[in-house]
Amino acid sequence: MEVYGGENVELGIRVWQCGGSVEVLPCSRIAHIERAHKPYTEDLTAHVRRNALRVAEVWMDEFKSHVYMAWNIPQEDSGIDIGDITARKALRKQLQCKTFRWYLVSVYPEMRMYSDIIAYGVLQNSLKTDLCLDQGPETENVPIVYICHGMTPQNVYYTSSQQIHVGILSPTVDDDDNRCLVDVNSRPRLIECSYAKAKRMKLHWQFSQGGPIQNRKSKRCLELQAPGVVSSYFLLGGGRGRGSYSS
Repeated sequence: MEVYGGENVELGIRVWQCGGSVEVLPCSRIAHIERAHKPYTEDLTAHVRRNALRVAEVWMDEFKSHVYMAWNIPQEDSGIDIGDITARKALRKQLQCKTFRWYLVSVYPEMRMYSDIIAYGVLQNSLKTDLCLDQGPETENVPIVYICHGMTPQNVYYTSSQQIHVGILSPTVDDDDNRCLVDVNSRPRLIECSYAKAKRMKLHWQFSQGGPIQNRKSKRCLELQAPGVVSSYFLLGGGRGRGSYSS
């Protein structure tokens, strides 16, 4: 680990998988005393991200992909040096620690799994590569295009069932507020996936790298508005649409 972040998660996972337990004591008193002035950099993002990946690689087995997805980082050639984890893996083996799947089933069954996601990242149009699909204001439920910044509102996930999720993913099965891209009337909308599925809305899209995004049922494609229109909203057009997309 480096500097800050990730050690709290690693401790909880390691204790459970290696034979211990974390108890909830309602009357206990816990304090976290911080220094008045931290002797390290103000922006700890790089350290927290690196530490999170170390935890994932050592303890989470095939579910480590969820950490990469959460940080919007490719699993192959991420460009992040997490250091040598040989000793940590050897310690896990020596202690005969259980699998992360056991942890999910026995300790945290409320955690939602996303094993059906086959692609993730940001979604760019080939005609305007500086703009990315964005969830826009949540109150309007209308996806927009916005300057690419790679933060959570622009996270896009494509599933094996051809659904496109935009924005943050729900961490637990109790929170069913994932939003899917749906072809509704004149423009696409972001609607809770469970509701859209129950109402048999048009939420399945055909997509391949460098190609158009076409709704499987309506056959309409996702395309940018014509230049000159003062708006950042997407429109759904017929045929192949203008431009291709990459994630």
